[in-house]
Amino acid sequence: MKNLKENDQQKNARSLSVTRRDFLSTSLKVGAATFTTGLFPNLRSSAKGKYNVLFIVVDDLRPMLGCYGVAEMHTPNIDNLAARGTQFNRAYCQYPLCNPSRASILTGLRPETTKVHNNSADYKNTVPDAVDIYQHFMNNGYNTHTIGKVKHYPSPSTGGPTWKALDVSDDDLSDGETARNTVEFLSKNKDQPFFLAVGFDKPHLPFNAPKKYFDLYTPNRFLLPTTFDYPTNSPSIAHNSLDSFRRYFSDIPSGDEPISDVTTLELIRAYAASTSYMDAQVGRVIEQLDLLGLNENTVIVFCGDHGFHLGEHGTWRKNTLYEVSLLSPLLISMPGQQPCQTEALSELIDIYPTLCDACDIPIPTHLEGLSLLPVIQEPTKPWKTAAYSFIKRAGTKAASIRTDRYRYTEWGSYAKFGHELYDYQNDLDETINIADLPENAQLVEHLRNNLHAGWKAGLPNESSQVSIPNTLLWDINNDGIVNIQDLIIVSNNFGKVNKEFPKADVNKDGIVDIIDLLYVATHFGEFCVASAPALFNISDKHVDNITAWITDAYKVDDGSDLFNKGITSLESLLNQGITENTTLYQNYPNPFNPETWIPYDLTRDTDVDIRIYNLKGEVVKKLDIGFQNAGSYRNKESAAYWDGCNAIGERVASGTYYYTLKTNHFNATRKMTILK
Repeated sequence: MKNLKENDQQKNARSLSVTRRDFLSTSLKVGAATFTTGLFPNLRSSAKGKYNVLFIVVDDLRPMLGCYGVAEMHTPNIDNLAARGTQFNRAYCQYPLCNPSRASILTGLRPETTKVHNNSADYKNTVPDAVDIYQHFMNNGYNTHTIGKVKHYPSPSTGGPTWKALDVSDDDLSDGETARNTVEFLSKNKDQPFFLAVGFDKPHLPFNAPKKYFDLYTPNRFLLPTTFDYPTNSPSIAHNSLDSFRRYFSDIPSGDEPISDVTTLELIRAYAASTSYMDAQVGRVIEQLDLLGLNENTVIVFCGDHGFHLGEHGTWRKNTLYEVSLLSPLLISMPGQQPCQTEALSELIDIYPTLCDACDIPIPTHLEGLSLLPVIQEPTKPWKTAAYSFIKRAGTKAASIRTDRYRYTEWGSYAKFGHELYDYQNDLDETINIADLPENAQLVEHLRNNLHAGWKAGLPNESSQVSIPNTLLWDINNDGIVNIQDLIIVSNNFGKVNKEFPKADVNKDGIVDIIDLLYVATHFGEFCVASAPALFNISDKHVDNITAWITDAYKVDDGSDLFNKGITSLESLLNQGITENTTLYQNYPNPFNPETWIPYDLTRDTDVDIRIYNLKGEVVKKLDIGFQNAGSYRNKESAAYWDGCNAIGERVASGTYYYTLKTNHFNATRKMTILK
C-alpha cells in the first residue's frame, strides 16, 4: 500500500502555453553528468524528425499500482504503459512535498539549490537564472504546452470529508477535464514536435471520484499497514504532525483520538478509487496518442511527485523521510525499446536530463541529475550507489541517503537533532532506528561521509562530469565553496583591503564594500571541489548579519541585475537558518518606502496573529496570517508583509511603531522605525 496528500477540493484543470522568456546565463555552476549524443542511437530520435514528449505527473501517487505488484489495484492503463517501457522500481523524490519536488523535477536542480522548501515559494524567484525544462525544449524548437497541475499551485482546505463517491461523469471532475483537453491538444498538434506536460490531481485529498471507481473495491480488499508506530528510537523531529489532517477533514477525529481501523480501510479504499479514476484518464490520453500514430515517435514519462503515507507509522500524507514518503512510481517508454523493469537506484531529478538525452538535444550544464538512457538500454547496468532526499521542518534541515540496503538520515547540521539508520534487508518496514547501536558505528560513519559528500559521490563511475574551474573569484577564503564564511570575511573588511584576503575586493575597485558582498552573494553555493558539502547551513547567529547586509544593500540599490540577484540571494539565506525556538526577528523597513517584511520562525503548527501598533498602543494594522505550518518565515516570499498603510489604506506617518507576533504558545513584541 502506498500514497496520499493534503486536503484539496476539485480544481479546474489549468491549460496554459509556456511563453518565451529571456533568461540570464545560469550562475549555478555546480556540475552535472552529460553524455555524448552518439550513445544508443536506436533509442534516440532519427534524423528525419524529433521525438515528441508526453510527460505525465500525478499528485500524491505512491507505487500502489498493479504493475508494482499491488494485486488489489485496478490500474490497467498504467500497467499497460509499464508493459511497453521501463519500470523503475526504486525511484526516489528529492523532497517529499508537492511544490519542492515539482520545482526540482522541472528545473533539474535539487532542493538545496532551488531553495524551494515549502508549497508557497516559486522557483522562478529563488533560482531566476535556471532554465526549466519547458524553456529548454522551447529553445530547441518544440511546441511546449502544459495541461492540468504540472507546476504546483495551492490546494485549498475543504472542511469536508476525506472522500466522496460522487454520482458524476469523469469529465465533471478536474482530471476528466484535463484528459479531454489533452486529447484535443494531441489532435490539433500532431504534425509538429511537441513537449506536452500533463498533471493529474488524483489521488490527492480529498479522495473524490465517480462512484463507479469506488465500486471496483471493498474495504476488506486491503490490509492494514504493518505498523502504526514510528520507528523505535527515532527522533521526535522526524515524526509528522496530524494536526492539519485532523483539522481540515470533518470525518477525521480531533485531538489525540486514534484513527480507527475501519476509517483507515475506508481511506485506503478511497485512495484506490481515486487512483483508478486517474488511471482511466491516463488511458484516454494514451489511447488518443496511439490512434493518431504518435506512439511511434513519442517518449512518454509517467511519475508521481513523491510517495504517500496511508497510515504507515501512524501518519498520513507525505513530508517525512521514510521510504513510503520518498519512493515514487516512474515509468519511461521510448519508441523501439525493449520493455523491462530495473532495480537501479534513480531519482526524479533524472527526468529532465533523460528527456534531453532521449530527444537528442543538449543537456544543460546546470542540471544536477543524470540521464537514465543507459539504464533503459541495459536495465541491470551498475548505476547510482545512492539516492539523495532533503526536507526542512521547524526550521531544521534534514538530509537522507538511500543505498541498495540502507537509509541514513541526519536531522540538523551533523545530526544535531538526531539521526536514523534503517536496514531494509532485515527491517523492511522501518520499525527500529539502529543508528546508535555500537556495532553500527563504522557503518554510520561510512554513510555519513557519503551523505556529506553530496549527490555527485553517488554517480556511476563512468559518468563524465562538466569541468569546473579550480578556483572561484568569489570564494574569498579559497576553501573550494562559496558560503557564509566568505560573506563574513567581506563584511569584516568593509572600508579596507586586507592583504590576507585580497579576493574580498571582488570588483577590484580598491575598496571592500557592500557591492563586493553582493557579488559573493549572487554566487552563494557554488563550489569547485570534487565533493562539496550537500548542505549550506545558516545558523541563527548569522541572522542579524544578513539582515544588516540587506539593509545596507537597499540603501545603494540602483536596480541593476547585481543588486536584484544579490539581495534576493541574501533574503533566501534568511529562510535557511536552523532554529530551535519560535522567534520574532527584527525587521528592516525600506528607507525609501514604508513597506516592510516581518520575519519569524515557528517550531510548531499554529495560528499566527501579527499586529502593528503606534506609540499610543493603538492597533494600526492587523495582518491577515491565520494558520501556518512550523518552519522559517524570513524572506520576502514567506515573511509577513506590511504595506506601510493603516487599516483604511492610508500611509502611516514617519515615526516609531511596534509589531507583535502572537501564537498559541508564544507572544513577542519588537520596535521598528518608519522613515519616509
